Amino acid sequence: MPRGLNKVMIIGQIGHDPDMRYTPSGKPVTSFSVTVTRTWVTAEGERREATEWFNVVAWGNLAEICNQYLRKGRRVYVEGHLQTRSWEDQSGQKHFRTELVANEMIMLDSRPGSSEVDYASSDEEENNY
Repeated sequence: MPRGLNKVMIIGQIGHDPDMRYTPSGKPVTSFSVTVTRTWVTAEGERREATEWFNVVAWGNLAEICNQYLRKGRRVYVEGHLQTRSWEDQSGQKHFRTELVANEMIMLDSRPGSSEVDYASSDEEENNY
């Protein structure tokens, strides 16, 4: 069977402060959003802009780092894969959510008192709910 590829790399700004919680087994998971704006010039010379919002989920050690250091408005590089999950609400309606499951994160804004960017990576092989 041929191999596929599911890899996503984004650079953008944190849309809201991270939200960390724990699974019933005690595994930390942090979610946050990243907004990415791209610009281009049309054939007529008009400048256009489009913004995409990415829902990001980090697990384990990376979840703890994201929760501790990321804040709304900071620039960040996130790398991982896309995953779509589904669930039914209490009324039986099915919902879908596509998320970027992060395995690497680099803070592109330096922390106060530091001139370096910060890098974090997941030590997890597979990040399942």
